[in-house]
Amino acid sequence: MPHIIVKLWPGRTEEMKQTLADKLAADTAEILAVDMDDISISMEEVAQTDWTENVYQKEILEKKENLYKKPGY
Repeated sequence: MPHIIVKLWPGRTEEMKQTLADKLAADTAEILAVDMDDISISMEEVAQTDWTENVYQKEILEKKENLYKKPGY
């Protein structure tokens, strides 16, 4: 605990995704006072053409109570 899922458009390099995962893990460990070994992070690429239906509608608009950072679009 915790497990973080990042959804993003395709096109980022493996190095970019690894850097993001490393920074998320470090900040999460510090803020939640957990060991780095307890954190897992996955990246799910979602095509730009599928974003509105599969992410924005289902995970942003329909789950507002779980959303801590709202997008500006």
